[in-house]
Amino acid sequence: MEDGSDFRRWDDLIPDALGLIFRHLSLEEVLTVVPRVCKSWNKAVKGPYCWQEIDIESWSNCCAPEHLDRMLQMLITRSSGSLRKLSVSGLQNDSIFSFITQHAGSLQALSLPRSEISDSIVEQTAGRLSTVTYLDLSYCCKIGPCALETIGKHCKLLVELCRNMHPLDTAGKSTQDDEAHAIANSMPKLKRLEVAYQRISTEGVLKILSSCPELEFLELRGCWDVKLDDKFLNEKFPKLKVLGPLVKGYYEMIDWDDCSEYYSDSSDYPAWAFLAEEMGEEGDFENEEFWDDEGRIGDLEFRFFEGLEDAGFFGWPPSP
Repeated sequence: MEDGSDFRRWDDLIPDALGLIFRHLSLEEVLTVVPRVCKSWNKAVKGPYCWQEIDIESWSNCCAPEHLDRMLQMLITRSSGSLRKLSVSGLQNDSIFSFITQHAGSLQALSLPRSEISDSIVEQTAGRLSTVTYLDLSYCCKIGPCALETIGKHCKLLVELCRNMHPLDTAGKSTQDDEAHAIANSMPKLKRLEVAYQRISTEGVLKILSSCPELEFLELRGCWDVKLDDKFLNEKFPKLKVLGPLVKGYYEMIDWDDCSEYYSDSSDYPAWAFLAEEMGEEGDFENEEFWDDEGRIGDLEFRFFEGLEDAGFFGWPPSP
């Protein structure tokens, strides 16, 4: 600066740079605090710069399905076709998956664990996921070999697939070698594959190994029917790292039943989540009718800048 001070005009940063900075903030802050700082920050949040990578997996574990759908529709629409990465848990219907694929022209990484999507919707829409290189369909119990094979045929760039299952979902079930064959027949470029707790056989694993020559990592934790000889693996696949079938470590000692409440739908939905929607897609954050004299909307309290009393939610540190 000409006067020698260390002052910087953060509001003058280009939207692309602001988007990179805002990715380090929580979803709550980006949707509620940041837009109130200044017009340029408001514009950046409403544009695609903040939403090229959307990771709401932790938040989605604790929200109601209808709220999740609306949040995804809002954020993906804001990305304006530039969405590269999406991580979300617990999709409850096929329609929201179809919506995601309609905006997947630039999508490279898609993580949808614990989702209730079906084989039929995957078969109908997999052609829209041709740019995806990473896919996580772990704990998705309603899809099977048909969906996986369709994905493999359309996602020619796919190099990482996570298809882990919950131990309780596969206990007592017959072999799932049909999924192994679907992967082997349609995903030859895989470099990383996770199929923990799948009821897959040794034959199924060998089929994958022979059909995916570029495979570098294979997770088989909890695949109790698989019997592989270490010497055989070292000789035939020297570059391959295999984890399992034996399960070791504290992580595997967790009582899954005790964790079930954490992943269940919760009625305690945070009011901030649809602040932007209540203000309209144009993001009318300047409209004072949304705020009372103490800076609250319903049960939500904010703290603002430039002499105003608050700066964030109750309990949040002041914003910079």
